[in-house]
Amino acid sequence: MKKLFIILILAGNIISAQQIWTLDQSLDYAAKNHPLIKQATVNIHKIEHQISAAKGMLLPSVEVGINHNYSFGSTIDQTTNQRGSLNTQYDQIYAQANWELLNWRNYLNISLSKINKESSIYKLKQAQNEVKLNVIAMFFNYQNNKSWLEVLETQISGIEDQIKRTEKEVEIGNRPKSDVYDIKANLGTLQEQWVSAKNSRDLSKINLLNALAITTDTLDFKMNEEGLSEINFNDQNFTNSLLEKNPAYITIVTEIKAAEKNIGIAKSAYLPTLNGLYNWSSFYSKTLGETADNFSDQFKRNKSQQVAFGLNIPVFNKLQVKNNVEIAKLNVINFNYEKEIVINNLIQTINSIKTQYQNSEEKYTLLQSNFENQRLSFKKSEEKYKEGLMDAYTFFVVRNNWLQANYNLINSKNEVLQQTELLRVLQSDF
Repeated sequence: MKKLFIILILAGNIISAQQIWTLDQSLDYAAKNHPLIKQATVNIHKIEHQISAAKGMLLPSVEVGINHNYSFGSTIDQTTNQRGSLNTQYDQIYAQANWELLNWRNYLNISLSKINKESSIYKLKQAQNEVKLNVIAMFFNYQNNKSWLEVLETQISGIEDQIKRTEKEVEIGNRPKSDVYDIKANLGTLQEQWVSAKNSRDLSKINLLNALAITTDTLDFKMNEEGLSEINFNDQNFTNSLLEKNPAYITIVTEIKAAEKNIGIAKSAYLPTLNGLYNWSSFYSKTLGETADNFSDQFKRNKSQQVAFGLNIPVFNKLQVKNNVEIAKLNVINFNYEKEIVINNLIQTINSIKTQYQNSEEKYTLLQSNFENQRLSFKKSEEKYKEGLMDAYTFFVVRNNWLQANYNLINSKNEVLQQTELLRVLQSDF
């Protein structure tokens, strides 16, 4: 048992060197640094570039180029109808601008990309909520496991003192030897429970660190010093108000808007497009081995410009546009079904939190009364045990009941606080 307490002392020294975080600090860190949050933030930046690219489609495309060619071979002289050699040099410089003067799809794509950005912002908030809800669950699970381990350590420490006192009383004949055996048997049982509780605490801490996306065990966590708060569940709009501000709900509503916009984009393929083109060019040409005008003279003489407009009217496109429109309409229907699923899941979550909060609050009130009764029972039993009016096993049972009541009260309060924190996340605005 000395080894056990040496381990506890070492563990306490390690924990004291660690940084201690409250739940609020944990949530704040996770909401900024979790990979899911970073991914959602990157996605917002990507969509911002998509908006810029969609707007860019309204601008002309411009290119300039230089061509330098040599041709070797033979040709037919049209004046003499005789074949002769043709070895020429040809140089060309050009600048060209193409412009979609009217394409309704371009304007719809700008509108769609703005909706997608709005949706990505809601998805970021949704990711933050999901991360926070997971951190809260892991945080309170760790606190409960840590509390249970502390209860067992208190029991073990008390029993060891009890063994020493009982052995002295056995020596002077005040107690039977069987009392020592009973206490040591109970100590062995508690030591087994302590090992299991330590394992549960360590695993729950690993899960909490994982929820925070922290890979090194350099932290410990403590509860906020705060009392229980009252929540008004009698408001008829309580569930609807949480639902309408929930980012998962707003995200699916925005995605429906985007799907409806895609119907218009698909239909835009039925509409004509108007294109414009401007081209400027000049060239230099000579037959190899022969004299020709110098480059600057030919360049000035051979300049040309072209302006063109084209109207493209879709007539038949192998039923592609018709099917794309129908697929876009089906996507809207599918997103509406997805909305129903999201609403059902959110209502279930909200009602579950509401029910657990109310039940845990009622349980906590009852346990407070039981806790006081157990405390008084333990105090009275301790006096009887010291006076020799109670055997060791009975006192052990009373002591365990008192410590269990202590843990139950802590666990019940944590349950109320957990549901409160979950609701606080759901009630948060953007």
